[in-house]
Amino acid sequence: MGELKRTPLFELYKQYGAKTIDFGGWELPVQFSSIKEEHEAVRTKAGLFDVSHMGEITVKGKDALAFLQKMMTNDLSKLQPDRAMYTIMCNEQGGTIDDLLVYMLAEEDYLLVVNAANTEKDFQWLKEHGTGEVQINNVSQDWAQLAIQGPAAESILQKLVAGVDLQDIKSFAFRQHVSINGAHALVSRTGYTGEDGFEIYSQSGDAGKIWKDLLEAGEEEGLVPCGLGARDTLRFEANLALYGQELSEDISPIEAGLGFAVKTNKEEFIGLTALKEQKENGSKRKLIGLEMIDRGIPRHGYPVFSGEEAAGHVTTGTQSPTLKKNIGLALVKAELAVPDQELFVEIRGKKLAAKTVKPPFYKRSK
Repeated sequence: MGELKRTPLFELYKQYGAKTIDFGGWELPVQFSSIKEEHEAVRTKAGLFDVSHMGEITVKGKDALAFLQKMMTNDLSKLQPDRAMYTIMCNEQGGTIDDLLVYMLAEEDYLLVVNAANTEKDFQWLKEHGTGEVQINNVSQDWAQLAIQGPAAESILQKLVAGVDLQDIKSFAFRQHVSINGAHALVSRTGYTGEDGFEIYSQSGDAGKIWKDLLEAGEEEGLVPCGLGARDTLRFEANLALYGQELSEDISPIEAGLGFAVKTNKEEFIGLTALKEQKENGSKRKLIGLEMIDRGIPRHGYPVFSGEEAAGHVTTGTQSPTLKKNIGLALVKAELAVPDQELFVEIRGKKLAAKTVKPPFYKRSK
C-alpha cells in the first residue's frame, strides 16, 4: 500500500484536534470534536471543511463546449460565464463514470470539479474521448478547496471579503479573483450539506491562511472545523448522492433519482440511448428512502427484502443527527418504490421492519 496523500492543510489538522483516517488513499479528518457536534453546527450556525482532495480538471479551446456536451448528461449550452452546473458523466450503458460540477470560467474555458477517488479515471476518460481543438489538463495539484456551510456562512465570509457583496452570488453562481483577507480565490455558492454556503477554490499555498482567517472571523458566530463524518451525515439527510454508494458504473443517474441532470432532448452524448430508454419506460431499480420501524440502523450494503424475496440493498444509512431516527437510502426494485411500502433490512442476520419514505429526509427552511 502506497503512502497516503495529504492536502495542503494537513499540518494544521493537529492544531485543531483532528482525528484522521484513510479515505480513498487520502489522510483526511473524520472529525475534529464529534460528528454530531459538527453536524449540529452546520445545521444551526456554520462549519468549515477541507475538501482539497477533490479533483480539478480544466477543459479549454474552441471545441470545449461541443466536447463537454458529448461527455455530460446535462445541457451545458445553458451555462454562462460565472455560472456552475451539476452534471453526470456516463458510460455507454448509462452507468455513472462520475458526478461533478462544471464551472464556466469564460468562453472556451471550463473547470470540472470531480470526486477525489475518480480524478485519474475521469481525466483518462476525457482524454480518451477528446476530439477537435480541446486542451484537457489535470490541475488538481494547483488547487485547494474549502467549504464554509451553514446559516451563518455568508455573514462570516463577508467579514473577510471586500468589494463583493456575497448576497449577489446566487445558487450555482460564483465570482473569480475574490480577495479573502488578501488571498485570491474563486468563491462559489455551492455545497454538499443541504445548507446555504460557499465553496472556496484557492491556490494550494493560500489555503492555510484562508482556513485560519475564517475560523478566527467566525468564532463568535459558532464556526467550527468539520470532518468527513459530518459531511457524510449532512449530505445523506439532504439526499445528495455519494459516488460509490448511490452512484457507480453499475448505477445510472435515472436509478439514483437524478433525472433532472439528464437532458435526453439535447444532442448526442455518451449513454444517451440507455438513459432515454430508462427515462421513457422506467428503470428496473429506484433509489428510495427507508425509515426503520424495528430497532436497528441500516448500513451501506445491507440486503433489503420484500417479504422473503430479495428486493435490493442499502446504499447509505445511519441514525440521523437532525431527525433522531434510523434512516437509509436503498436501491430497490422499481415496483417497490411507493410510499409506506413495508420492507425488511437484514441487520446482523435478522430481518427488521422498515417503511419507504420519500427523500430528502431534510430540507432547510429558506
